[in-house]
Amino acid sequence: MAPYSMDLRTRVAAAKDRGLHSDTVAALYEVSRAWVDRLMQRRRATGSLAPKPQTKFRTRRLAGEDDRLRAMLEAQPDVTLAELQVALRTSASVATIARAVIALGFSVKKNRTRRRTTAR
Repeated sequence: MAPYSMDLRTRVAAAKDRGLHSDTVAALYEVSRAWVDRLMQRRRATGSLAPKPQTKFRTRRLAGEDDRLRAMLEAQPDVTLAELQVALRTSASVATIARAVIALGFSVKKNRTRRRTTAR
């Protein structure tokens, strides 16, 4: 979600400066009371009404390992996720490896259509 515009922020701050209650300002500008209070708290703390910069997300733990992972899966299709974790020498969890395997188009489930190895 995009941050509220500076125009709205200045109008809300001006309304609060005129002495209106946070609930009244929130209803007037159709924002939450908590946002009005946080905005005024930010102005007291930093002197600015500007929004905080957007956080950047971490890079994928297995970034750049797609080709290597695909080669391992094609060479040994029945490899387990734990074995892949050891072979990749990564600190990525088994769940992360499972998501990467699925994203590459491979299945992590057993094939139930194969015949049993023992007689019935």
